[in-house]
Amino acid sequence: MTDHINTIETENAVYKTLLESTKAIPWKIDWASMTFAYIGPQIEQLLGWTPASWVSAEDWATRMHPEDREWVVNFCVSQSKAGIDHEADYRALTKDGSYVWIRDVVHVVRKDDGEVDSLIGFMFDISDRKKTEERLLSLQKELEDLSFKDGLTGVSNRRMFDSILEAEWANARRNNQPLSLLMIDIDYFKQYNDHYGHIQGDSCLKMVGEVLGAAATRARDSFARFGGEEFVMVLPETDARSAEKVAERCRKLIFKKQIPHEKSQVSHVLTVSIGVGTIIPTHKDESTAFIEMVDKRLYQAKQNGRNCIVNGS
Repeated sequence: MTDHINTIETENAVYKTLLESTKAIPWKIDWASMTFAYIGPQIEQLLGWTPASWVSAEDWATRMHPEDREWVVNFCVSQSKAGIDHEADYRALTKDGSYVWIRDVVHVVRKDDGEVDSLIGFMFDISDRKKTEERLLSLQKELEDLSFKDGLTGVSNRRMFDSILEAEWANARRNNQPLSLLMIDIDYFKQYNDHYGHIQGDSCLKMVGEVLGAAATRARDSFARFGGEEFVMVLPETDARSAEKVAERCRKLIFKKQIPHEKSQVSHVLTVSIGVGTIIPTHKDESTAFIEMVDKRLYQAKQNGRNCIVNGS
């Protein structure tokens, strides 16, 4: 009998040594009293709190970031009551007032009658993993931003324009509001490139993008490069008259910039032609047809001698 007891004690000592030599922090909570039956000594090295200071589940809850506390406690309690093993990531408070990201993996121990007996778990320091995740998310956002940005001019690209128009089209149709679109083309840009060179041509496109971007003054107004020397502006909740005023502002801003264009057939400085369209979309209308209509008006502005606006009226 004594040998059997000694064997059990030896095995327990071995298990305890193994548990306390890992980076994972073992713990056990008695469900009835909600008190810690055990917590590994590694906790002090990680968070600064001594094992003896972990008395009840309240200590666990209060040593948690305020933004994490409510949902983590509610989640863990509900899962435990249901007898479901679970895990949660949260920021644990250190004794010096900083925070460490923890992953708590919890196993629910049941009695023979099915009632919860205790909770056994491991705390893992996942701070490095979280830092890596944050860096990856930041990089992902940066890549997403780049994927919606024109590489040359820095304004929104065609992909972004398509997304914005789709959203504003649905919004205008739902709320029975007017939606206006401007399509803007630099006059005689091929001749500009041929005369000044492609490097100067790229600089010109950047300048035009900067000038026209400033003409979109409201928060929801959006401006993008449609392709080549063509730009577009989406104007939500804007009637035809107001849209024409914005178009005229765009035309005047470009002219005021006085970008030399010796090969233009309409002016000694750079000019633009603009097509304008306004619609209150219904379920019968399609955005692609609307874009085609405005594009035809832009073409008509070119046919009319350029450096002008065609709005369909």
